[in-house]
Order: sequence, then structure tokens, then C-alpha cells
Amino acid sequence: MQADSEHKPAEAHVSRRDLMKVGAALLGALGLTQFIGLNDVRVRGSETDSEGGRKWGMLIDINKCIGCNYCTYACQAVNNLADDMLYNVVTTETTQSGGEFYLSRPCMQCAEAPCVHVCPVQATYYRPDGIVAMDYERCIGCRYCQVACPYGARVFNWKQPIETSPKSPEFGMAEVENRPRGVVEKCHFCSHRIDKGLQYGLTPGVDREATPACVVVCPTGARAFGDLNDAASPVSVARSEALVTLRLREELSTEPRVYYIPPNPKPEDGQEAGA
Repeated sequence: MQADSEHKPAEAHVSRRDLMKVGAALLGALGLTQFIGLNDVRVRGSETDSEGGRKWGMLIDINKCIGCNYCTYACQAVNNLADDMLYNVVTTETTQSGGEFYLSRPCMQCAEAPCVHVCPVQATYYRPDGIVAMDYERCIGCRYCQVACPYGARVFNWKQPIETSPKSPEFGMAEVENRPRGVVEKCHFCSHRIDKGLQYGLTPGVDREATPACVVVCPTGARAFGDLNDAASPVSVARSEALVTLRLREELSTEPRVYYIPPNPKPEDGQEAGA
């Protein structure tokens, strides 16, 4: 694309991306849901839940999370992210009884994702395996998806791509191509690892090379990953063994594919555990 731009006349100041931005804004004002010329069929969320196909999911045990941020750092290294571009965020939260815990938030990979519904150019879409993916060639940077996401899982790329993440090589090296400036980015469950692993007969969630970097790097085993349609997968086993699991903001009917084991209740001060 850069080679083409070098041969454009000097007076041509309007880029293809600028034209797409203007077009998307006009179509949005008209209440249209598809962009002219980009009306191919994308997979709907409900189509990814068939029992015959794979449906990738993750479980995070909050009781095992120690707030080390290794998941964040590994994600930065693998995706070549700067410190101000985080796909995975770890925050300190408080229970109703005042106990503190760490909450790690990747993209929830919703089956009914608001970001998919609002994208005017279908740059955000469902893969057949349920992963909510990005087509950066289509993204026009309107940031509708970022506003629509109820989990704060998206970041806008304001700057030119960096050469090397500050978390490399300690937490890994870049495994995916840099994204251009002016697009919205997000966690993708390390789909490049999943796809390549499956090609070589590996099992995501079991084999490290085919498993998301945040899961592999966790020193306490707080994360489990795998096929939610496979009862024997690590994530399915972890869910079946847990007394309780929950998903963030379930009342929104987004159907997240990231599950949590909530914090265990702490005994009150001065009270013996189990009393």
C-alpha cells in the first residue's frame, strides 16, 4: 500500500481511508447497517454456538490471581504493544465485605457482541469458532466499537507502530504483524497460535504453542482455556469442577465466553474460618 501512495500526484491529499471515513459517517446518519461495497456475509454470533464446531473460551480463577501482571506483559510482547496499548488489564477490586482481589480483563469474546453490531464497515466480525476478530484493512477508526464495548476491552491506535515492545524479550517476542495507525485494536485470544496449532495437530489449551500467551505465562495457573463444546477441554473441566462461575455484566445479554471463579468469602475479623 505504501508503494502505491508514493506514485500518487502531490496534490492528492484525500486518502482511501479518509473517503471511507466520510462514507461511513454518511451511512451511519442514514441509519444503514452495511457499507456499500463491503456487504459480504459475516458469521453471526448464534451460528458459532453449534455443538459440532469449536467454541473457544477462557476461565479465570480470581482466587489464584496474584496481580503479577504477567498476562498483560506477555500480551504486550506477543502483540508488540506499547505500555499505553493494553489488550489485557488487571485491576484491584473490592468485595462487598471489603476484601481486595485482582480482576484480569481480556476481551470477553461475546457471542452477542455490541462491537460487532455497531461496526459500519464490518471490520469487527465473528470467526466461525466464536472469536471476535478485527479486519484492520477495513477499520476506518470511527471508534464506534470502542464506545459500544461494555468491558473497556478495546484501544485506539493513535501512534505509528513501535519497533519492539518494552516487554520483549523478557515476556516473549512479537508474533503478529503490526497494525497501522488509526485503527481500534483488541485481544483476539491469540488466534494466530490457535490456527497454527490446529494445523500441526496441537490442542489449544493443552499444548503451549497453541494456547493464548496470557494463559501460558500465568505462574499460578489462574487461567484455563479450550473448546467450550468439548467436555474434556481444560476450560470445560475447570468450569465443571468450580462450585460457582460467573460472567461480567451478564445482565446485558452479551453472552461472554470468559468465565470467572469469584473470590472465596473471607471470614470476618476475629472469626475462625469454618466457624
